[in-house]
Order: sequence, then structure tokens, then C-alpha cells
Amino acid sequence: MSGHRTARVLVYTHRWLGIGLGLLFIVWFASGIVMMYARMPALDPVERLARLPAINPQSIRVPPPMAQAARLSITSLEGRPVYRISSARTQLVFADTGDAVPPVDREQALRIARAFAGPPSVHYDARLTDADQWTFDVRRLMPLHRIDVEDAAGTRLYVTENGGEVVAKTTASGRRWGWLGAVLHWLYFAPFRRKASLWSNTVIYVSLAGTVMCLFGLAWGFWRIAPVRGYRLRDHRQFTPYAGWIRWHHYAGLVFGVTTMMWVFSGMLSMDPWGWSPGTAPTRDQRDRLAGGAIDAGDLPVDRIRRAVSAFMPRMPKEVELLRFRGHYYAVANEGIVSLDQPQLGAADQLPPDLVVGAAGAVMPGVPIEGMHWMDEYDAYYYDRSGRRSLPVLRVRYGDSQQTWLYFDPRRGTIARKEERLSRVNRWLYHGFHSFDFPFLYNRRPLWDVVVLVLSAGGLLLASTTLTASWRRVKRAMRRLTSRPGGP
Repeated sequence: MSGHRTARVLVYTHRWLGIGLGLLFIVWFASGIVMMYARMPALDPVERLARLPAINPQSIRVPPPMAQAARLSITSLEGRPVYRISSARTQLVFADTGDAVPPVDREQALRIARAFAGPPSVHYDARLTDADQWTFDVRRLMPLHRIDVEDAAGTRLYVTENGGEVVAKTTASGRRWGWLGAVLHWLYFAPFRRKASLWSNTVIYVSLAGTVMCLFGLAWGFWRIAPVRGYRLRDHRQFTPYAGWIRWHHYAGLVFGVTTMMWVFSGMLSMDPWGWSPGTAPTRDQRDRLAGGAIDAGDLPVDRIRRAVSAFMPRMPKEVELLRFRGHYYAVANEGIVSLDQPQLGAADQLPPDLVVGAAGAVMPGVPIEGMHWMDEYDAYYYDRSGRRSLPVLRVRYGDSQQTWLYFDPRRGTIARKEERLSRVNRWLYHGFHSFDFPFLYNRRPLWDVVVLVLSAGGLLLASTTLTASWRRVKRAMRRLTSRPGGP
């Protein structure tokens, strides 16, 4: 391709993509700034657990009524103990009678919301059979009862019909900032989001088009800059041949174009386009090998369960998960972990380290282990800015073709995270460039805030300096179209 044709491709592709995407880029940058401090409204897991009643071990009178299950936990519904059994589907059974938990009706949902909210009055708003603007994260739990709380915060609670759990909470302030931040940033409008495939593909391909626009703009911008000879424009010389707002667009693109392109590209990766990243959840085979078999009801007579829950005393738990770890049963709660084989030992903070180390070889048999490390601090892949992710963990590096790393959580008896070669690449291309959570920066606030705000302001400048010129070009194009013979 000749230099002239290359220039035309760069200029016209960048120009018309910019005209089409300019306003969206402004929205993305402005809403991204909001999302630095306000995310999508959600129920804090700590608050949810704090408002549950403690489980009374003596109220557990029947064993779980199933043969085998992938997961089994004990919670409560209005003070009564409940087994939550997950296999092909989720089954809820009262642990005091063995009866199935009936669907929660309107009046019961109001009682549950009233107990959760405390003193303020509550009133029923709606029964949802599909997600509203704030409940797509819990869409799998539909139907939900939406309850309004008459408090100063404008609180709204969502109670599941199947089980009576409060699974979502919003406030008036959270909803406002949610609109200005996450909804605009993710194009998360409920009618659009309900068409999951259309929404996902739109975000992917619009982001891809934005990446191409930025790449072509960078190429043209560096092509046209003249830092030595300069351009004579009227009565002075300057480095760019452009005037007015486009001159500042040229300069802003040279300074902020790379970070803008990386933000758009990494935003596309957040959608896991074409399934290129393997994800960070352990495989089913890894989970099964760690457990050493499915949970079997025949192994869990009611006296055994009751002794395990009683072993947490005096810190009685509000939720307990019964799990298998290398063939043995444990009761796990925020208050600790209890061996069902030795409940008389009480609740420990974590599993014995040698037991966890031994699990590393069992999970991936025949695969060489290249290294193990007990982590008391987060690394670049297993981390949490809020500090809530469990520590310590055992990081095990394997010598397989995917270069797998597994993070074993001794407090929960689980694999907390899986990393492979491609998922580690995705971590840097997506999280690194989209959230700027590089280790040298993300835990050094307000330095992180300053860097991200400056770069975001630069992106806003870059996008907004094209609006006037874009509008003029669109008007000229419309005039030419309407002036043609036979035109509209």
C-alpha cells in the first residue's frame, strides 16, 4: 500500500470511528472516575452475616435427606435451622423436621426484611421474576421479593422466594452513584442487559472498534508531529499542522493516546472475548480430588452434625458449611474449622499445614511440583484491596504444560484460586491496565488516585476536543447527502 493510501486509511478510519464513539468515550472516562469510589450497589457479606441469627445445635434434629451432594451447608430461616443442599439443583430442607422449605410468600418476606432492617418500617414493593437494574448478579436466585425500607437512606432489600435469604441491598445514594458509574460504564441498562448475548457482543465489538480507532490515531499522530522543523501556521510555527480544538486533540493523543487505547482494549478483555482466558476457578476434577469424594448423607448422622456445630461454642456460627477434605469431613464457619472426626478438639483457626501440603500432590497426581510457598501476604495474583481475602494460603506451582498455580486456603479447606499461564497474562492485560492495580501502585494511595485521575482527565480531554469538529463534519455530510438529486 502506498504512503498516500495508508494515510487515507489511517485518517478516515480514525475520523469516522471517532465521530461514532466520541461521546461514548467521554461517558466511559467520566463514569470510570465515579467507579474509583462508588461501585454497583450490593449487600456487604459482612453485614449480611452479622444480621443472621446464630444456629442452635440442639434445634438440628434430622440428618440431611440426600444420598450425595456437591455442597452442603446449614443456615437458618426465621430462627429454624435449614440444610442447603447443592447437587444438580439446590434443595432447602428444615433441619428440625426434614420438611422441604416452602416458597416464601409476601408476608413472610416482609417479616424477614423487618428482622434484617431493624427498627424502620418496611413495605412490599414487588415480586421480581427477572432482574431489575440492581440484581443481575443474583439473577440465578429469582424470583425475588423487593422490599422498601422507610429509612433516611432509602434502603431497598431483596429477599429470595426460595429460602428467604436477603441477597441484595441498595440505598438511594448507591443507586444514584450506580447509575453515574457502573451502569453507564458497563452499558448496564436493564432492558439491554437482559439480552445477554447482544449486550456482551456489543461491548466486545465496540471496544474492539475503539482500540482500532486509538491505534490508527496514534499512528497518524506520530506521523504528523514535527518537533524539529515544525509547521508554519499563520504568523507562528508549531509542532502540529492542526488548529483550534484539533491541535489540542493531537497533543493530547500523543500524551494520553497509549493509556486510552490500553483502557479500551483491557475493557474488552473484561468480557473474556471468545473465551480466550481459562479463568481462575479450580476445575471440577481438582475440587473432587481435594475433597476425596462427594458428600454422603450416610456419613452424617444428626448426632455427628450436632456435635460439630456445638464445638464452635462459645462463638456460635450463623452459617456452617459441611465439606470433605481428603476424604474427611469438616464443619467450616467464620468462627473456625471443626473436624467431625475429633469435635472434642473444638474449632481451630485452620487445617494443619502438613495436611494442606499433602493435598497438593493429590489434586494433580503425576504432575511435578516445582515449588510451594506459604503466603502471609498477598502476591500479584491473589490479592484484595479491601483485605478480606483469606490468609494465609499455600501457593503451589506445578510443572504441567499450562504452568498451573493453585492457592490452597487452610481456613476454608478449598482451592481459593487457580492461575495458568494465560490467566496470568490476562491478569496484567485486563486488571493491570484497566484498574492500574500494579503492585507498586495499587496499595499506595493516594498515589494511585492521583495517577488514575490524571490519566482519566487526559482521556476526557482527548475525547472532548473532537466534539466540535465531529459535529461540523456530520452536518457537512448531511448537507451533501440531502443536496444530491433524489436524496432524502
